Amino acid sequence: MAMEGGMKCVKFLVFIFNFIFWVCGVALIAIGIYAQVALNKALVVTSASASSTPVAIVVVGVIIFFISFFGCCGAWKESYCMVTTFAILLSLIFLVEVAAAIAGYVFKDKVRSVLEQGLQEAVQKYGEDATLREGVDEIQEEFHCCGINNYTDWANVAPFKGNDTVPQSCCRINSTTCNVHPSPATVYQEGCVQSLEAWMKKNIVVVAAVALGIAFFEVLGIIFACCLMRGIRSGYEVM
Repeated sequence: MAMEGGMKCVKFLVFIFNFIFWVCGVALIAIGIYAQVALNKALVVTSASASSTPVAIVVVGVIIFFISFFGCCGAWKESYCMVTTFAILLSLIFLVEVAAAIAGYVFKDKVRSVLEQGLQEAVQKYGEDATLREGVDEIQEEFHCCGINNYTDWANVAPFKGNDTVPQSCCRINSTTCNVHPSPATVYQEGCVQSLEAWMKKNIVVVAAVALGIAFFEVLGIIFACCLMRGIRSGYEVM
């Protein structure tokens, strides 16, 4: 009787933690979509690897979503095969997340250089590529920035070279001539690299907190899944 009661308790815990995983998967999907929307234009002007990051978050969220559903079914039906598969898949995801966290820490100092290189190429092609021009304009308007490091970067870019002007999107005041003879009083002084980097550092805390929470529940889920596997197997042996 005690063993049966313990099995029911573990089964209930596995089911609850799988529900939490399901919520975590939905949260990751929401965060990935938010990042994609919020940095849509920034990702256009930076590298392809940067633009794939929000997509990767969404993919991980979808995988966790379906694995949690699989685990719930396995716990409810007390299927040794399904619970074992769930534990293995969850362990693999946990290892992938640890590897991604290590890689993110190792390459964290390269974020600025990637942003700067992407913006440099976009700014230089401002007068040639309409998509890049639209992207740069939206970044400058949304992040209240101008140029790569500051508004003087536009002095060597066509069609602003030699006429002492900057894009209209740099203006901090509503005027048709605010981009002529720019100064800190009329245009944004801070460069877009600094603004984007500050935005990422501010929001990475939320992403890190969610990731740590998910990792914690994954470890607990793996432990309870293993306990349930042991209980199911013991039941088979008794039978």
